Amino acid sequence: MEKKENLDHTEEVKESEIQEKDNNVSVSENEEKQEAIPSEKLVDNVKDENKKENENEEISENKETQPISDNNKSTEQVEEKKEETVKEIKQESNIVPVKEKKSHKKAIIISCVILAVVIFILLFSTIFALFNNNNTSIINNTYIKGLDVSGLDRDQAVEKLKNEFNGKLSKTITLKHNDYETQITLNQLELSFNFDKAASEAFSRSRSGNIIVDNYNILFSMFVKQNITPEYTYNKDVLASIVKDIESHFDDGLVEPTYYIEENNLIVSSGRDGNVVDVEGLNALIDTIVADLDNANYNSEVPVTFKKASAVDIDKIYKEVYKKPVNATFSKDPYVIYPHTDGVDFAISIDEAKELYKNSSDGVVSIPLKILSPEITINELGNEAFPNELSSYSTSYSTYNYNRSNNIVLAAEKVNGTVVMPGEIFSYNATVGERTSSAGFMTAAVYAGGKVVDGIGGGICQVSSTIYNAALLANLEIVERDNHAFNPGYVPVSRDATVSWGSLDFKFKNTRNYPIKILCDGTEGEVDVVILGLKEENEYDIDVISYVTRWISYDTITEVDPTLAPGETVVVESGSSGCSSVAYRIYYSNGEEISRELLSYDTYSPHNRVIAVGE
Repeated sequence: MEKKENLDHTEEVKESEIQEKDNNVSVSENEEKQEAIPSEKLVDNVKDENKKENENEEISENKETQPISDNNKSTEQVEEKKEETVKEIKQESNIVPVKEKKSHKKAIIISCVILAVVIFILLFSTIFALFNNNNTSIINNTYIKGLDVSGLDRDQAVEKLKNEFNGKLSKTITLKHNDYETQITLNQLELSFNFDKAASEAFSRSRSGNIIVDNYNILFSMFVKQNITPEYTYNKDVLASIVKDIESHFDDGLVEPTYYIEENNLIVSSGRDGNVVDVEGLNALIDTIVADLDNANYNSEVPVTFKKASAVDIDKIYKEVYKKPVNATFSKDPYVIYPHTDGVDFAISIDEAKELYKNSSDGVVSIPLKILSPEITINELGNEAFPNELSSYSTSYSTYNYNRSNNIVLAAEKVNGTVVMPGEIFSYNATVGERTSSAGFMTAAVYAGGKVVDGIGGGICQVSSTIYNAALLANLEIVERDNHAFNPGYVPVSRDATVSWGSLDFKFKNTRNYPIKILCDGTEGEVDVVILGLKEENEYDIDVISYVTRWISYDTITEVDPTLAPGETVVVESGSSGCSSVAYRIYYSNGEEISRELLSYDTYSPHNRVIAVGE
């Protein structure tokens, strides 16, 4: 009976193993159940069964001392079967489960689908980008300062923006402060939008060079509006000027300390606390107005801030006013003449000036000044500073008339050494000064009211006429010149220059590139004028011609003189003819005439013959 039980037990083990094998196979085949049990675990299960069987065999051996041959045979068969089962299990453990195969296949399919989608997207994006690249229009839903520019190219967008907004820059901005009111415009500020940059930004939204970004922007623009705010600028200097003007009209404005020179005095005034324009606030106001250009006009209070006036600083004012005198100098290489400058200084000490201001009742003080003269003025530069003679001209006069001779010599001395800088205008009246007896001038014959009369400074017109001819020959520009009423005779017709203090003046301008110096001498019966300077590369030879175009006969006038005997006659004035005349300045180069300049048409009145007759 025990042997039979052993055999049955062995068969049960076998059937159990076979059943376990079938179960494992069925698990691998069923997709709804868990994954297959690893081969290592199956081997461990078999080992556990073998261990149990060995334990049972030991028990059965303890019960029976003599084994049965049939049973031994059956046991060997069972062992062989076990070994085969283990081998099959180990082989089956190397087989990939069906579920894993399906999962792997599914992953491959998904990857292929994704790859196909990516390829499609890239291909579509490339085609889309190439199509868009050839499109010169701005994409949909693009606005610049609220203006739709979709579908336009850059130039069209800029033109549309200018037409829309530039006209709005003339809108009036009214600014008020207390009783003061003023108007300005954005055009006045020279405000301008950078429409070109804004249009380029709009155009580049779909042309950044990145296909993905460009396509995203294009698709995004189909649903979302994008507004671009253009940059703008305005002239800060113009605004600063407007601010100054506004502040000058404030009745409660800030007044800073001031000073100015009046004759030989420095006038210093204290300041006053008050309001100034808040420039940052005004800039913010302009930004607000620009952001709302659709508003026709704009009214606002002037943004202001209160500020304290600076204290009067006499030490600082002195440093700004004081100036050392500078001597005139020149250099030959390169040829440059540096004119002198006068210096300025307080005529009193700084402490005295401070005390004056401290004791002033109204905050205004007058500080006396003194002029500091340089040791060498420009007129005192030697002739070596003016290396070339540019022109010369001379006239003669009679030395028998002492007063007239005196006036000629005095006027020539005042002109002598005068330096005229490039662009500067020489004035004869300003140089000679007013003709007064205190200045040394004497009474001599002058033309007045169509007659020859005695007057202070008679004869000085001969000096001005001589300078006129020298200036013409030096190729200088004549600014002001008038002819005498009568032909003076000491220069050819149309080549005189009359002067009269307070009315007629003779002026010329130094149109040359370098300074000139006038040498003038009126002694020994001659007026000699020489103009010195530096000859230029293109220098012309100049001649001046003039001639009479028409003579005007004089009349004879008889005047009764009771001091004469009856029938007695005396020629008071011999008389001379008048004329019309013309003058030209002629330019020569290498002996050939280049051009001819008309200087003047003149008319000289006849000098009537006057005969006195006794009654």
